[in-house]
Amino acid sequence: MNETRFNSEYTERCRDYFKTEYPQGATFFIQNEGCQMNSLQTETVAGMALQMGLTETTEEQNASVVIYNTCTVRENANQKIYGHLGGLKSIKRKNPGLKIVLFGCMMQEHHVIEKIRKDYPFVDVVFGTHNIHKFPELFYRSLMGNSQIIDIWEDSDEIVEGLPTARKYSFKTGVNIMFGCNNFCSYCIVPYVRGREKSREPVSILRELETLAAQGVSEVMLLGQNVNSYGKTLDIPVSFAELLKEAEKVEGIRRIRFMTSHPKDLSDELIRVMAESKKICHHLHLPMQSGSSRILQKMNRRYDKARYLDLVDKIRTAVPDISLTTDIIVGFPGETEEDFLDTLDVVRKSGFDTAFTFIYSKRTGTPAAKMDDQIPQEVIRDRFDRLLSLVQETGRSRSARFTGTVQEVLVEEENREKGLLTGRTEHNLLVHFPGDPSLIGTYVPVQLDTCKGFYYFGTVKRGS
Repeated sequence: MNETRFNSEYTERCRDYFKTEYPQGATFFIQNEGCQMNSLQTETVAGMALQMGLTETTEEQNASVVIYNTCTVRENANQKIYGHLGGLKSIKRKNPGLKIVLFGCMMQEHHVIEKIRKDYPFVDVVFGTHNIHKFPELFYRSLMGNSQIIDIWEDSDEIVEGLPTARKYSFKTGVNIMFGCNNFCSYCIVPYVRGREKSREPVSILRELETLAAQGVSEVMLLGQNVNSYGKTLDIPVSFAELLKEAEKVEGIRRIRFMTSHPKDLSDELIRVMAESKKICHHLHLPMQSGSSRILQKMNRRYDKARYLDLVDKIRTAVPDISLTTDIIVGFPGETEEDFLDTLDVVRKSGFDTAFTFIYSKRTGTPAAKMDDQIPQEVIRDRFDRLLSLVQETGRSRSARFTGTVQEVLVEEENREKGLLTGRTEHNLLVHFPGDPSLIGTYVPVQLDTCKGFYYFGTVKRGS
């Protein structure tokens, strides 16, 4: 049976139920944890909930349905969810009709499911990352019975198209181009909970872009665990660079972003396409993780320090104004002071606009968790502070290069400070400037007056 039609049938049944049982209207509260792919899937589940007859609320305590999209990259993310559930238990005692739904990466772990069965029987519906399209069916089954509904798929080759979504912004959004990961970095749980790589057909992606453009979306973020390996699982392989060239042709799409890029798969073809494009933003997130070739090998990253620096040189030569950002892990098992100094060396030579720095967190279920030579916390903290200081110093210097220039800014929202708007340049720099809320969703020329490190204050250039 066509899965989208199957989804629609149960959506209708839920809508009929809520009309009858909740004449005053039923509400849902939804909370997202984790990455941008999680955010996109949260919007999809929210879109289904709206079609099921629910109205979204920001008040968890008074909601008819509470939904959590879970992350499991770090173990403290799991503990955070268990803490939330403890609070919901008392709410459900007072309101037995409350429905609680858990889904996402954390639910793909067997020990988590056993714990939910044993310790949290009041949770009504549980599903994972591979069967989000089943949400209306699973929810309807919970409405019709009293037992806990748990439906976890180990993996799936299926990609269900045409699901609804409730986007945060009307003018920009993410678009999944692939799911899963084949890299098996030794510190990462993602391949075990997201499954193997599978790419969407180019025609489906381009059709979605055309639909979004017709709805007023002008900026898209193409998403995947490793977008650079897009297309390898298709019957007729298509490279990510080729997909980008086709995406550029979609009328109405003005800006194209993408993440995340794995250095081992960043091709010369992709660099060339970025350099020649009029729509692909000059911002590249290229996770380094470590500057030490020895540690990179232990991480199973499949590139070394020299290869990473060579990529940076190629990118900067082709796109001189590129904003380059990265991820760095400090304190990976076996990291010596010499290894750490290699990381500092790459930071100095690469000139990142910013780097997202993380203290290594042992993740049960990954090879790194079993490695000897776990680094003492006091050593990790010292290295982290030194790295952060360098990242802030170099980042401020790099970001300041745009001071005095006029940049096109997509206005995203009102700032907390009255009278100010906030938007982003194509380099992904945040800019705050005085303006009327009617500008939200439009592109305006803004002079970048003052650099505050990783953001600017500016003024709109009238008549530009």
